[in-house]
Amino acid sequence: MPGTLANAFTPTSRRRTFGRLFAPAVFAVLAALAAGASAPPAQAGGMPRAQKHESRHEIDQLEEVWRDAVLKSNTAAMEGLLADDYMAITANGTLQTKEQALANLRAGRFRFITLDISDRKVRFYGTTALVTSLAEIHATTPEGEISGSYRYTRVYVRDEKGEWKIVSFEASRIREPGDRK
Repeated sequence: MPGTLANAFTPTSRRRTFGRLFAPAVFAVLAALAAGASAPPAQAGGMPRAQKHESRHEIDQLEEVWRDAVLKSNTAAMEGLLADDYMAITANGTLQTKEQALANLRAGRFRFITLDISDRKVRFYGTTALVTSLAEIHATTPEGEISGSYRYTRVYVRDEKGEWKIVSFEASRIREPGDRK
């Protein structure tokens, strides 16, 4: 039908209209992509790569200090690692404060014979570091010897002095198929 709106848009005029309407949007998208390509890549957790590398090194060292303190019952080293409001959930599900953890270490109630750590992963969230690992242990307790595989999570927070402190810990025993205890 002559004079209808549908006939007013010929294939050529449709292309011109499309170009006028969408060219600015296409240009804006391309400009944003080009600007993003020239910007430095964002790091996980918003931490610059060099700082993340340095922090990872610090956490790895602190994990070794913790392991050594546990193996040698070094309460002074452990006290320096734990935040005042530290709270742990032990493998048997009990809560343990900093004071309780230090008292247990001092009393030698739980003595590690071996403590082999593997599969360590460290993730950063601002001033918080989350560490997960696998621990193969052999230890003695007043009830007897224990051994096995445990997964644990340890949480570090950088305090106002810039020092990493352990604020939380949780351990879970890895059960073999068929284990009931």
